[in-house]
Amino acid sequence: MNRGKYVFMQPEVIAKAVKVLRAGGLVGFPTETVYGLGADASNPEAVKKIYAAKGRPRNHPLIVHLAAFDAVSGWASEIPDAAKRLAERYWPGPLTLILKRAANVSVLVTGGQDTVALRVPSHPVAQALLKAFGGGIAAPSANRYSRVSATTAEHVTGEFGGEIDFVIDGGACDLGIESTIVDVSGAQPALLRPGSITARELETALGGPLAAPGELSPRAPGTHTKHYAPRAPVMLMEGDLVAELAASMSRQGHKVAVLARSTERPVLPGVTWIAASAVPVLYAHDLYANLRALDQAGCSAILVEQPPLSPAWAAIQDRLMRAAAGSAAPDAT
Repeated sequence: MNRGKYVFMQPEVIAKAVKVLRAGGLVGFPTETVYGLGADASNPEAVKKIYAAKGRPRNHPLIVHLAAFDAVSGWASEIPDAAKRLAERYWPGPLTLILKRAANVSVLVTGGQDTVALRVPSHPVAQALLKAFGGGIAAPSANRYSRVSATTAEHVTGEFGGEIDFVIDGGACDLGIESTIVDVSGAQPALLRPGSITARELETALGGPLAAPGELSPRAPGTHTKHYAPRAPVMLMEGDLVAELAASMSRQGHKVAVLARSTERPVLPGVTWIAASAVPVLYAHDLYANLRALDQAGCSAILVEQPPLSPAWAAIQDRLMRAAAGSAAPDAT
């Protein structure tokens, strides 16, 4: 979607980013999913800066980004057949695999667990950076902890200002939501976070069913109950209720933001309305940018029309449910 706009074509941009990483600094960079907040994964002091900048609890693991599958052996103590099958099919790409960590991997990266989350991104900027750096880059999404992920360089700089040493502008991310996460560290692969790669596609690649997460499953990035959330409360509801509640809140003098799937916008004072795409991949691409735009409208609440309950919408449903967790709209009675 953004081919031809990448500033990484300028060698000095990647060279500067590599210099920052090797000095223990933080670099914002694009992947095909969302922008990452990167640090040298082998440098514990650099990794600490990620947690500090995001305000992220240290028991929440990070994803280590690698240039190619060949690098996995330096980070994982075991590489089961399931991992090899999935990597062969989906790497480079929007898939994160959780494996048993190698002894040299810092517990700061793993959130104190004996597993490590690994991914080989396909974005040309990320690939250029990883190849030039020559090591693993720990990189959660480039936003404050539990807030809306960044899908443009402007989102990153708006979120952190001068707290990040360098940001590579690679345009808007192609997919717009985070990677699918599969735990392959146990007896049966388990889907821990849905993403653009669906459960059915994963099961086809594996030749067998995925397990559901259990009490003993590793903690995975982006799976906290409240996550991906704007500052304004998010209310997820059926479509016929959106306009009704927006009208009621408008009459009470509240400013309301709406993320709808319908283009039939009611004429209401104080209502900011975005009609999102009915195509899941396009809805996902725009989701975080839309939530950020609605949040910046200074609204009392963001009303979101419930997406379809189908496999194609599973990742979007997951993000919206977490964004809405614990939210309550202002009194509109």
